[in-house]
Amino acid sequence: MSIKDEIIFSSGGRIRDTLNEVANDEFEQFEELRFRTGSPAFVKKSSGEFFINTNGRITKNPINSFVPAKEDIETFIRLLSGYSVYAFEEEIKNGFITVQGGHRIGITGRTVIKDGKISSLTDFSGINIRISHQIKGCGKNILPYIFKGSQVLSTVIISPPGEGKTTLLRDLIRLLSINGKNVSVADERGEIAGSFNGIAGNDLGTHTDIMDGCPKNEGMLMLLRSMSPDVIAVDELGGYEEIRSVELILTSGVSFLCTIHGSDMKDAINRAGMEKSLCMAYFKRFIELKRTQSKINAVIRDESGSIIGNEAIR
Repeated sequence: MSIKDEIIFSSGGRIRDTLNEVANDEFEQFEELRFRTGSPAFVKKSSGEFFINTNGRITKNPINSFVPAKEDIETFIRLLSGYSVYAFEEEIKNGFITVQGGHRIGITGRTVIKDGKISSLTDFSGINIRISHQIKGCGKNILPYIFKGSQVLSTVIISPPGEGKTTLLRDLIRLLSINGKNVSVADERGEIAGSFNGIAGNDLGTHTDIMDGCPKNEGMLMLLRSMSPDVIAVDELGGYEEIRSVELILTSGVSFLCTIHGSDMKDAINRAGMEKSLCMAYFKRFIELKRTQSKINAVIRDESGSIIGNEAIR
C-alpha cells in the first residue's frame, strides 16, 4: 500500500476528497500535512512549505487553497476513529493517533480536565499528519560506527522534531536485524514498525520482535525477560520510569538503541533526565542529525563528546 493509500484509508470527508486528488508521486515527497479550521491547508516537503489547492494541486500560491471548516476537522477525526472517539481516547488525550503505516496524526482542540489531568479532547480544531517514511539504506554509513567487533554499542539518535530520528532508527534496526542481531522493539506509538492488526507495515528485518502499543517502560522489560534480545530499541526516550528501565537493560549486557529530542548531545541528556555518568558508562555513540537545506547529515560522537564521524544519511 502506498503512503497516499494509507492516509486516504485513515481519513474522510472533504479532507479525504482533497487528498485523493493529489498525485501519487507528489504524495511520496510529503513530510507533514496541516489542516487548521479556517486557514489554508499546506504541506511540508524537504524543499519548503506549499499550499494545497481544492483540486489537489501543490503550489506556492495561496489562491484557491483548500480551507477546512470546523466540521471538516471533526468529520475527519470521527471517521479516523470509526465513529468511536471514545475508543481512541487514550491516544487522543496524548494529542495524536498513530495509523496504518506508522503515520502520526496530531490533533488540537479543547482539553477536558478530570482530577487535574487531561482526560480527553473535544471541539477539534486542527490536524497535523506527520508522514512516516521508510528509507532503506539511510543508516548504512552509520552502521560501522555502532559496532565494536561483533558487539553493538548502545546508541542515542538526537535531533529536533521532524529531522529524521525515527527514519534512521528504523533503518538501523533493519540493518542490525539482517546482520543476525536479535532486535526487540518496544513500539509504544506504532511509528517504528507501522503495525496494523499485528502485522508490521515497515521492514524491520528477519530477526526483529515487536511489542506494539505497549508503554515503553513496561514493553522494554517484557522484551528483556522474554525475547533474549541482543538489542532493545525504542523511539523518543524520556521520563523517570523509562530511564530507570534503561539502566536495568544496560546493566544486563543488552545493547540499547533509542532516539531523544534535542539539539545536540548535551541537550538530549538533559531533556531525557539521564545522569551524565550513566551515559558515559553505557552509551558509547551519540548521533546528532543536522539538516542543511534538503540534506541531512549525521555527526557521530563517542561517550566523551568527541566527534568521530560525519556522514550523509539522505
